[in-house]
Amino acid sequence: MQFSPEVQVLILNGVILGVAYLGIYPSLAQKTRNRIMAIDLVLSALAIGVAGALFWDTGVGFTLVFFEVNWAVFTVVTLFVIETPLFLRFASKHGINLLDPPED
Repeated sequence: MQFSPEVQVLILNGVILGVAYLGIYPSLAQKTRNRIMAIDLVLSALAIGVAGALFWDTGVGFTLVFFEVNWAVFTVVTLFVIETPLFLRFASKHGINLLDPPED
């Protein structure tokens, strides 16, 4: 079964975020905003790298609601949209303060 490029990137993002929020982040000894942001930066780079390996220089267009975008923009925007509610729920559940200056 062949998935569309959009679905492939959404699956990639979902798997990366699933591993992060079900495995990596809960296992952190200290759950702080800065630690999560640092790990998230690495995971975002992983998502962009894998999507780039699949779609770089292929000319495949991605439909993002009403706009046609390239693979990089689609990957970053969909990762952000999917992750925002996950992060807010995780931060709320673990008492991570989002507004005060970082302490670590």
